[in-house]
Amino acid sequence: MTEPYRDPNLPVTERVEDLLGRMTVEEKAGQLTQFFFFAPQEVPDDLDVSTLPPEQQAYARGARVVSGRVSAGTVGSVLFVRDAALANGLQRRAVEDTRLGVPLLFGFDVIHGLRTIFPVPIATAASWDPSSAERGQAVAAREARAVGIHWAFAPMVDIARDARWGRIIEGAGEDPVLAAAMAAAQVRGFQGDLGPESILAGPKHFAGYGAARGGRDYDDSDISDSELRNVYLPPFKAAVDAGAANIMSAYMDLNGVPASGNRWLLTDVLRGEWGFEGFVVSDANAVKSLETQHFAADPADAGARALRAGLDMEMAVSDPAFTHLPGAVAEGNLDEAALDQAVRRVLAAKFALGLFESPYVDVDAAPEILGRADHRDAARAAAERTMVLLSNDGTLPLDAAATPRIAVIGELAASRRDVLGPWIFDYDAAESVTLLDGIRARVGDAAVVDYAPGVGIPRRVFPSMFDRMESLLEETPDEHDDDAELARAVELAEASDVAIVVTGQRQNQIGEKSSVSTLDLPGRAVEQIEALAATGTPVVVVLMTGRPVDLRRVDGKVAAIVEAWYPGTRGGEAVASVLFGDVSPAGRLPFTWPRHVGQVPMVYNHYRTFAPQDQGERYWDEESTPLYPFGHGLSYAAFAYDNLRVDRDVVPVGGTVQVAVDVTNRSDRAADEVVQLYIHQRHGEATRPVRELKGFERVTIGAGETRAVEFDLGPDQLRYWSAASRSWVQDETVIDVYVGGDSTAPLATVVTVQG
Repeated sequence: MTEPYRDPNLPVTERVEDLLGRMTVEEKAGQLTQFFFFAPQEVPDDLDVSTLPPEQQAYARGARVVSGRVSAGTVGSVLFVRDAALANGLQRRAVEDTRLGVPLLFGFDVIHGLRTIFPVPIATAASWDPSSAERGQAVAAREARAVGIHWAFAPMVDIARDARWGRIIEGAGEDPVLAAAMAAAQVRGFQGDLGPESILAGPKHFAGYGAARGGRDYDDSDISDSELRNVYLPPFKAAVDAGAANIMSAYMDLNGVPASGNRWLLTDVLRGEWGFEGFVVSDANAVKSLETQHFAADPADAGARALRAGLDMEMAVSDPAFTHLPGAVAEGNLDEAALDQAVRRVLAAKFALGLFESPYVDVDAAPEILGRADHRDAARAAAERTMVLLSNDGTLPLDAAATPRIAVIGELAASRRDVLGPWIFDYDAAESVTLLDGIRARVGDAAVVDYAPGVGIPRRVFPSMFDRMESLLEETPDEHDDDAELARAVELAEASDVAIVVTGQRQNQIGEKSSVSTLDLPGRAVEQIEALAATGTPVVVVLMTGRPVDLRRVDGKVAAIVEAWYPGTRGGEAVASVLFGDVSPAGRLPFTWPRHVGQVPMVYNHYRTFAPQDQGERYWDEESTPLYPFGHGLSYAAFAYDNLRVDRDVVPVGGTVQVAVDVTNRSDRAADEVVQLYIHQRHGEATRPVRELKGFERVTIGAGETRAVEFDLGPDQLRYWSAASRSWVQDETVIDVYVGGDSTAPLATVVTVQG
């Protein structure tokens, strides 16, 4: 007779309970354990590991240990396997070698694509187009599932308000409304209907990771209740509301309590207030780190306290703390009911994915899915939507016929690896379209495109931990002569009609463990830009960055500046389409762009506080205003805002008012505009920021066309967490309403909220 848990016709809850009732305590703890699996292939049982080179022995031993534990039924999940055949081999051990045949859950960092690389997440946020984010992650999910991956450790939804923090590149910037929209969209893209082309989404890092002191990755975060509730938590809440099946807890201490052992965070808020029903996984080694952080006494204490706090699965490199859970149960330090509840959540995810019925992946089908041309086309389209035109004196868009000789300068312009950005592990650099490639392809025979690498990019003082995992790592050669290359670049610019200078940071200079102490462009980059501008040839600066950089000596000195981010597999084509006007740029900044590192953290939604009239003079030596405001971005079209109106001037508490504005395209070309709605509350139980984004819409407006754009302002937009009462409130008050193309929008009206 077939065991009930194997019957696909039974409800998931019944299948879970039947399987749970058959498991030993050791098997239960195993389901809550996730191991890294770094080996390129399974290690044969008869291999003498000691014969391998030293650098390979650790990987081989680790792979052998994990493989053995899979066969013993004491592993529930494996991460970092991205080969279909290898996944099937490990899955076969779990399904066929163990008495219960519980399949493995394979997880992976699918951040902005698997084989097809989309723009980095901060760039996607700059599109201000959640539907673009959703489409991109649907492609990523299809490719991931094709090679046996069931679960993405994404999206990262941490708010980032300090540009020094390296992982600013993985999120959606500084604003909770924009970040929440992007979080929900990515969850929908990954998970779809949880069918055979979908994977579980794992929003991370819960919570407050982006507020690390000094922007130093892994440092603690100290966040007020008001800021935590109003700024840092809303993107996670949006991801949960969108149906996220998993949440990843953060490494660091939050207000003195490590996030991975924080019951208030993982249970009271996540499950009690928000109703989250999925499972929580730790970040890498975060459970064992509870001992390192002097929170837990030892690994056994760390495992028990993490589980009691509400953490369901431990991600471990080796020696998991959760190995001690059976002992904790036996010794009375952990209630087996708590263990059972965590196992239920993990098993439910496996049943929901259909892994008991279809545990294996079609190895032969994977290459076709990974190579789909429409995926590459989608990546280019997504990249085109992310480009932000920071400044322009009219030089852009370029006309190839009017600029028959074009200089392209900068090592990043010809880099196949850097154009893809960080946090990718299964890319094919051979198909990367560099910016140089894209420009040459776009102009064809209409212009001559000459290239010079220019000044080099200094290497990191402390190498990236990811460098050893790269199949291609591009660096400035040791023999590079900066002086000679700068002179060659200047000579080339003098002989050209326009100079396109690609500058920024290499992909391994941003991301995890890639925080910086300065926002300066690296090396002699600014000196080079100044020298090129001095030739009199129009200079267009294209930035390849994932954070704002210091442009005080560049802004106003060059013809145009384009933030291209790290645009992905087809990024060079996307950049060229914007430079030559095939696409009008409509990306908008998802963060405030400071003038200097000394200003950070700088955000648009600060408070009025004392002497607001002097806000721009807080420093005596430099304006305390941004170089570019949040939401900023120029266009090749010209948009005018008019006729801002509300359907009623007075609204009751709990009521909704409709806001509308007319947006006219006064140019001779169709283009996209991002219409942004901001508010300011004049008085109430607590003070509120000078401006808060409450709605946005990216719209396409034809030449000469006027579009009416509408927003709703209701209790969801008007309530806030009050530090005065430690609760959610909506005040009787007066609300200033602003609509425009960035956070400085001047067009305004007023709404009164009455009880």
